[in-house]
Amino acid sequence: MYKAGLVPVGEDQVAHVELTREIARRFNHLYGREAGYEEKAEAAIKKMGRKNAKLYNSLLKKYQEQGDAEALETGRALLDSQHNLSVGDRERLFGYIEGGGKIILPEPQSLLTESSKVPGLDGQKMSKSYHNTISLREDPDEVVKKLKTMPTDPARVRLTDPGDPKKCPVWQFHLLYSDNDLQGWVTENCTSGSIGCIECKQKVIDAVIEEQRPIRERAIQFMDDPKAVKAIIGEGNEKARDEARDTMEEVRQAMGLSYR
Repeated sequence: MYKAGLVPVGEDQVAHVELTREIARRFNHLYGREAGYEEKAEAAIKKMGRKNAKLYNSLLKKYQEQGDAEALETGRALLDSQHNLSVGDRERLFGYIEGGGKIILPEPQSLLTESSKVPGLDGQKMSKSYHNTISLREDPDEVVKKLKTMPTDPARVRLTDPGDPKKCPVWQFHLLYSDNDLQGWVTENCTSGSIGCIECKQKVIDAVIEEQRPIRERAIQFMDDPKAVKAIIGEGNEKARDEARDTMEEVRQAMGLSYR
């Protein structure tokens, strides 16, 4: 609907984005050939200039006749660099080199962060239904309470008992919040029984609270000014409606539908 190129999701939602990619691919295959498609594509190639047009045609031939996947990627990169082409021409030529049609609905890519899956306080997936979450605007005292009561390696009954970080849910948070030096310190002292679990958890507590501090500070500004929040939402809604309206107009034209 909004022709997003990148969609920020967690690891569990990648399959959802892939489904939309398949739908977009199928739609483009069925409805991407507009009237006079080949003529418009050839005209767009000429706009690239003689040198780039010659390169594009050679890449098109390599991919369509020889199945050279590298030629396809090079062709895409070439089109991305052509600032003198309109969005429509660029999408048209994307489809042309693939042997299809105009790309009406772009295929979105999943945008994952380095930590695309956050563990819960009990080591399971973090979920409200599991009651093992820390919210973004959690009160610092509540963060301390939750993290201090996290389960640890069951083999560590006494302070001096050696532990195994891989069997401890707290270690999963260290992988997200701690640098290599601190992770090494935790591993060495946990396995030797040199530190207690509270000391280990405190490093995570400090990191989580520091990460959330600017989030809470920004949230307070908006909580004190609900009209500003509504204005931002309204502006975003209007922009989304405009994008959706343009997309649906293009979709109806491609499908030969008209309500006027």
